[in-house]
Amino acid sequence: MAEYRVTGLSPEVIADLIAEVGPLWHKQHQDRLTSRPRRRAVGAGAKHKFVFVDRLLATLVSLRHGTTHDVLACWFGVDRSTITRAIGEVRPLLAQRGCTVAPGLRLGSLAEVIEYLGADGRAGIIDGTEIRVRRPAAGSKDRDKFVSGKTKQNAVKAMVLTDVDGRVLFCSPVWPGSCADITQARQLGLPHLLAGGPFLEILADAGYQGMGAQTGGRVVTPPHRKFRKNAPDWYEKRHEIQRKAHSTRRIRVEHGIAHLKNWRALARHLGRREHMSDIVQAVAGLLSHQQTAALSRSFPA
Repeated sequence: MAEYRVTGLSPEVIADLIAEVGPLWHKQHQDRLTSRPRRRAVGAGAKHKFVFVDRLLATLVSLRHGTTHDVLACWFGVDRSTITRAIGEVRPLLAQRGCTVAPGLRLGSLAEVIEYLGADGRAGIIDGTEIRVRRPAAGSKDRDKFVSGKTKQNAVKAMVLTDVDGRVLFCSPVWPGSCADITQARQLGLPHLLAGGPFLEILADAGYQGMGAQTGGRVVTPPHRKFRKNAPDWYEKRHEIQRKAHSTRRIRVEHGIAHLKNWRALARHLGRREHMSDIVQAVAGLLSHQQTAALSRSFPA
């Protein structure tokens, strides 16, 4: 179960997760036991047969392959409800870790990412990604707000920020699919962070046009098309060259999103939409940890 093909993580990364998340889970478990009235002492009674390491592995397999809880219950020899409860406990702890950019350095918020990029004058790339979800039940409030204007399907949307090499630095909580990319960036406070922070370059696609004026030119989008009809040949050639040059620079964010979508839980989610923010941020944190560990092995200090 701990092999890379099963979890998407190396044994070294899994060992780090056990050492880091294990104490948090045990503390959370003890707090839950002591917070309610009890007739017996804490620690008395039956002991856990489903230990934390197995709970962590079940959560990783669920995120990596989208395996159903029934199948995981058969693999681990427990009831399906035990798997559901275990994943519900471990997944938020993974989501709170943030993205690892270097050994011992982790970024947990958009402000920290902007500060990290601005310290060395590095460029970043942003883009929105959509994840298909189940349609809300008939008669539910705001049933149509999850319908994406681009794909015409029920989806949720997250904003991903990577560096110029495609390494994931930040993944936002999800918003309904009807939300525009630029609206989501504004709600996350990106224009304010860029306008009042260090000067750096953020590459974006046409969905963020207009944000450059709000950030003092820090957000760079594809060039506007000045001629809608009857454009001269020289203008068409120049516009195409500029558009391709910008696309070439920002293509790495698509590679970063593709690595995220390799985790089947983000390809299409059939469970509760309320869990999607934790799922997206947990996968982003795990992927960044694995990418950092791989770079550390390739280029040891």
